[in-house]
Amino acid sequence: MTTKELAFAASTLWVVLAAILVLFMQAGFAFLEAGLTRMKNVGHIAAKNVLILGIVSIVYYLVGFGIAFGDGGNGLIGGSGFVPSVEELVAIGAEPFSWFSAIPGAAAYLFEVAFAAVSLAIVWGAMAERTRLWVYLVFGIAFTLIYSFVSHWIWSPDGWLFAKGMQDFAGSTVVHYQGALAGLAGALLLGPRIGKFVDGKPQPIPGHNMAYTTLGVLILWFGWFGFNPGSTLSVDFGGVGFFAYVALNTNLAAAAGVLGAVTASWLVIKKPDLSMMLNGAIAALVAITAACAFVAPWAAIVIGFVAGVIVVLGSLLVERVGIDDPVGALAAHGMAGVWGTISLGFLTVPSLAESLATGKAGLFYGGGLNQLGVQLLGLAAVGAFTFTASFLVLWVMKVTVGIRAEPEVETMGLDVSEHGMWGYPEFYIPVPGGYGTESHGAAVSPGLRHQATTPALVGQAPA
Repeated sequence: MTTKELAFAASTLWVVLAAILVLFMQAGFAFLEAGLTRMKNVGHIAAKNVLILGIVSIVYYLVGFGIAFGDGGNGLIGGSGFVPSVEELVAIGAEPFSWFSAIPGAAAYLFEVAFAAVSLAIVWGAMAERTRLWVYLVFGIAFTLIYSFVSHWIWSPDGWLFAKGMQDFAGSTVVHYQGALAGLAGALLLGPRIGKFVDGKPQPIPGHNMAYTTLGVLILWFGWFGFNPGSTLSVDFGGVGFFAYVALNTNLAAAAGVLGAVTASWLVIKKPDLSMMLNGAIAALVAITAACAFVAPWAAIVIGFVAGVIVVLGSLLVERVGIDDPVGALAAHGMAGVWGTISLGFLTVPSLAESLATGKAGLFYGGGLNQLGVQLLGLAAVGAFTFTASFLVLWVMKVTVGIRAEPEVETMGLDVSEHGMWGYPEFYIPVPGGYGTESHGAAVSPGLRHQATTPALVGQAPA
């Protein structure tokens, strides 16, 4: 094996391992969302996370990968690589994915589809606890296509924002901002959960398991070491081992995000709220995702700390304007994603912009306003396209079939109505040998369990 072949093998191994870490982030989203929502919807949350991974994997293989990275297109869309063949997936540096010059197309697909799955997972956090299951299927297909267009604009060498020098190393805009924009469209069309606002005032609807939420955030933090460093797409992009520098900045920002959120929480709501601390870590990771390869470590700390403050103030603002976002996705992924993207206009190190051949130095390094202008242009273009497209698709679904669960279904929980099962069956029906048998009477047969949809049969459903 030649030295070049060894380099290709090392890069392929690195990218596949990074892709596995990013795919494992779906487990983090499942725990985070389940913990921040109520037990009557836990089964639904879990099913949704599995379903969307299946949807995006197939749709991205068929058309999304080609839209995003196929050769022969233009500034708006790729022009090849749809339903890629065996030969196209095992080749390195050849059409239709010629710009993946250090890894085969199959490795590139596996890494990029994991990113698309993360963006789609973000959407549903803002729509949790009141969305019908079929919406995940249909809108999941539509959003995968929307996502693919934007990733072409910013990440493909043919993309129009790439040509202007927009810096978004691992997706503060492409992945997180987009997911939050679609989530915002859904939250507006759905309206708030029953009981969330009384006389215009937000009411607390606490999640049922903060240990789950903590575990979810730690899984996501761990997975981000595939997310950001893996975006080098080789072991020598930016210099041999440069991905370790990206990992360092990622961790510093996340740590600072926790401190920023706990500080803001103490000052604003007078308590070191755990959910705010956890979302502070997520917001910081979101913000540093764009900047991790372009900034100095001290700047990563600043970016993370500010993101932690933003998520506290942003979450309170979202509630104040009457939007119900059960997991804080709009602040943690949307507002923090905007901050991370804008921060590069100020903090990009000249030598890093040069070595990565993307954009120019930030304002604080004498680069002027050019890079800031490009970053703002990208945010405006992506915001207009993604929000409008997502809103239109969801609006059509709403007025034709309906996207929100019926009030009685929402009150009882989506586990039973959508799936015929429970995340916590012992709290709803008597299970032989389990808690509740004595208080609820005789055990219910397995057949009846899947038909139990009324309060008389399932008992008093907890919040």
